[in-house]
Amino acid sequence: MIAIGSLLIIVVAIYLLSIITDEFFIESLDEIAKRWKLPHNVAGASLMAMGSSMPELSIALLALVTDGGAHSEIGAGTIVGSAVFNILVITGASALVRPAKVTWLVIVRDCFIYAVSIGILLYVFSDGLVNIWEALAFLALYAIYIFILFQWNNIAPESETDLIEIVEKELIAQGQREGIYYRFTEGIVRFIRLFTGDVHKNYIRTFIISIAVIIGISYVLVETAVAFAEAISVPPIIIALTILAGGSSVPDMIASVLVSKQGRGEMAVSNAVGSNIFDITIGLGVPWLLVLLFQGGVIEVGTANLWASTIVLLGTVILLFVFLSSGRILSRIEGGILIAIYVVYVLWAWLSGGV
Repeated sequence: MIAIGSLLIIVVAIYLLSIITDEFFIESLDEIAKRWKLPHNVAGASLMAMGSSMPELSIALLALVTDGGAHSEIGAGTIVGSAVFNILVITGASALVRPAKVTWLVIVRDCFIYAVSIGILLYVFSDGLVNIWEALAFLALYAIYIFILFQWNNIAPESETDLIEIVEKELIAQGQREGIYYRFTEGIVRFIRLFTGDVHKNYIRTFIISIAVIIGISYVLVETAVAFAEAISVPPIIIALTILAGGSSVPDMIASVLVSKQGRGEMAVSNAVGSNIFDITIGLGVPWLLVLLFQGGVIEVGTANLWASTIVLLGTVILLFVFLSSGRILSRIEGGILIAIYVVYVLWAWLSGGV
């Protein structure tokens, strides 16, 4: 009964997390990006990536400070697992819907930065200890990435395309804003708006309330994941690598699939890779840095169950790069291969204990 109850709580928490993130947090960030007049690629790689990755970031931070960091690997596991999901499932599903044509230089840019971030992560995991310089290295890499995007925008200005607007138009066009599920979700959204007000007019209030709620739900997820893992006698890291990681990434997958249907496969692929760069550099770097600043010393991270998954993560970006290099198109067959690899990865994680 404990296992069933814990799993039910995890499902409901992820559902509520997706509503708060998509309907309020990302919308408030989108409004901030418009007020600051940020280029879309910069806004996407910074504010929008922050929005889609806020659940993982919150879980990583709470895992570090809850119970003295006894389950710190849950945070790192969620981010590593989410990154594997993004590359294999999001890009794979997008290609299955419609083969994605990509720009060579954009893929080289993003995959290179992503590979470097994984390299730093492997270095950190090599001894299981995180010091302040290693945490700062992640933030420095992300700062370099944002700088490159700003320069890129000056060299090759992008079309004024808003990912959120594209997704909303596609949902309306397909009638996916109708039905019992949508009406129930809309009822929850209306209730939350009693506290936030109109997102576009009260975007700062919405931003603050969203963060508070996301942190609260993330705390529930961390505690429930531990309880569920104990109930079914598996390491908590396995729940983080699979259930928490996949659940927190589902909204991104839906958005990417809808974008791919409009023939914007490159945007879907770039969104997945860019989100992963944010997840690793900021999602891990910021929580580690905050804890180190307040506590000093080093942070011990249980990496025995993460090392192999991080190697898998490096393998996925190499495979994606190879696929995208072949004719600069991610085909349906290649998309199917990516999803099949993810299925194998999940089975391996559960059967082997993630070691």
